[in-house]
Amino acid sequence: MSIRPVKRLIKSKPTLEGAGVHLRRAFGFGNTSDFDPFLLLDDFRNDVPDDYLAGFPWHPHRGIETITYVLAGTVDHADSMGNQGSIAAGDVQWMTAGRGIIHQEMPKGDQSGRMHGFQLWANLPSALKMTAPRYQEVKAAEIPVVTDDDGTGVRIVCGSFWGKRGPVDGIAADPMYLDVSVPPGKRKVLPVETTRHAFAYVFAGDGKFGNASGPLAVPTEGVGWLDTAPPTDAENRSLVLFDQGDELTVQAGEEGIRFLLVSGQPLEEPVAWYGPIVMNTQDQLRKAFDELEQGTFLKAAQ
Repeated sequence: MSIRPVKRLIKSKPTLEGAGVHLRRAFGFGNTSDFDPFLLLDDFRNDVPDDYLAGFPWHPHRGIETITYVLAGTVDHADSMGNQGSIAAGDVQWMTAGRGIIHQEMPKGDQSGRMHGFQLWANLPSALKMTAPRYQEVKAAEIPVVTDDDGTGVRIVCGSFWGKRGPVDGIAADPMYLDVSVPPGKRKVLPVETTRHAFAYVFAGDGKFGNASGPLAVPTEGVGWLDTAPPTDAENRSLVLFDQGDELTVQAGEEGIRFLLVSGQPLEEPVAWYGPIVMNTQDQLRKAFDELEQGTFLKAAQ
């Protein structure tokens, strides 16, 4: 068994999106090859309604999947296919934009004015860029929760973990999307397939990833001294990008730790990306925006 070392520890950065929504971006835009097949992760936790109620009015997507996970409040959505609905605390919406969709997402707070949630973008392989759009909307009660003997709890949104399978299926990158809670002071080892890219995003408590509190290995030939540095504490709103290995360890802090654990098979394809549209070539990207201007972006069912 090989423990995945921490490749990078990143604090999410404040940014504005949509019609003026204040959120924090963990990663996105620029070079995202280390996260392949994932493109972007936004943390839209906010307790000030004026900072999020303007929402994300009508906008297009093509070539990607968007995964919205709500912790508090609700998100009302509608799209160009006539779909509309609302997802609430604990719910997940997995939207495959495929060949093109125009939609809007409008967040609303709970009784205390809180709007908490995340949106993850997953890339589609070239063979599926122009697939038919579809939704998978999953209610909180449908998401299995597994609790280990030490109190560690895992909500399994997508993928197989500890003998259970999440309700979201048929996703190109075969991702694993977990909501993990580790009790105070506990050290936990979690399996992750070797061939996948993987990251954790901490959203409550804190802890140490990598070799956690275990003894440091004596460097062998070819291993630099920097590789043996003790891992830095990962606090709330921290993104942990892992290097290769088949399991990861986390040592929870005094208040425990809760984090998203996401992994997926890299596509290793070229990315041509501008705003909400992600294709493989600049020609494909230009064509998508030309179609938006000409009113031919949305394709009839084939």
